[in-house]
Amino acid sequence: MADETLDQDKKMQFLGRVVTDSGAAFAGLSTAIGARLGLYEAMAGAGPLSSKELAARTGTSERYVREWLAAQVAGQYVHYDPETGTYLLPDEHAAVLADPAAPTYAIGSFLMLKALYATEDALVEAFRTGTGVGWQQHGPELFDGVASFFRPGYAAGLVSEWLPALDGVVAKLERGASVADVGCGYGYSTLLMAQAFPESRFHGYDFHAPSIDRARRLAAEQGLSDRVSFEVATAQDFPGEKHDLITFFDCLHDLGDPGAALRRAEQTLADDGTCMIVEPNASANVLDNINPIGRAFTATSVTLCLPTAMAQNGPQALGNHGGEEAMREIAAEAGLRDWKLAMEGITNRIYAVKR
Repeated sequence: MADETLDQDKKMQFLGRVVTDSGAAFAGLSTAIGARLGLYEAMAGAGPLSSKELAARTGTSERYVREWLAAQVAGQYVHYDPETGTYLLPDEHAAVLADPAAPTYAIGSFLMLKALYATEDALVEAFRTGTGVGWQQHGPELFDGVASFFRPGYAAGLVSEWLPALDGVVAKLERGASVADVGCGYGYSTLLMAQAFPESRFHGYDFHAPSIDRARRLAAEQGLSDRVSFEVATAQDFPGEKHDLITFFDCLHDLGDPGAALRRAEQTLADDGTCMIVEPNASANVLDNINPIGRAFTATSVTLCLPTAMAQNGPQALGNHGGEEAMREIAAEAGLRDWKLAMEGITNRIYAVKR
């Protein structure tokens, strides 16, 4: 196509978008480096700092820190005062970049990048062959990053909003219930529930042994081992019976056979038990995802969610935007026909599912 036939304004506008994205991709690595070195944490609440002061606080090279700070200023993550030659991380930015306990903490997605970029060759091959890239094929940075990414949202909403949205579940948990957290990873969701409901017993299951090891250590550190257990098991064969609550936190779409997982849930539910399925708030209609959150979810699905499911060679590979209708049909086929959207947030949809 001849360049003179193109709409020049549209072309330049789109070029600007791509250049912005390119800059963000490089900046993401810089952000991950800053998080790993504790640079954001060192700046949080410290007031204005020179590059020399920040390097001294973090045991890093001043020349590298100065370069890093320049990039942070360019991205408007950090403010610079030319009169004093100092840099400031505003408190509002620190809540996003430096405080793991804050519900707005968002560093986890950047911590995944090292592991995900390292699988580029495997992903290219998967595209060509239709195979997958298994969860266990990634480096440990992915597991840390995923756990860090989801933890703030769970801490902010799980006990205070999500569980109360399920009819009768909180009352059961307060009296004493049996809970299975399937695909628990590091167990952050399991431990949050165990802290809130000491009369109940919680069982976390995941097929990834290193994550289960980490979950056990966290349970011991938090003094919760008396009411929490973690075992290596798949979503299709996790043990137990008569669970009052079975949870799937942002993992059902990662399975090659989500139907088998829900059939197992149906088999192990108590008579009036509930499945809580937490899924990304992304749509099966690709046009509905033309927004920053939708873009983040669908891009993650290309590089992580779909390849993980494809690697399991199951009958379905949903990706993280398979949509409610597909999930509801799979649940119904598994014998879980009472489907309800319990609540919806900016990033998550929480479903309550029963027989």
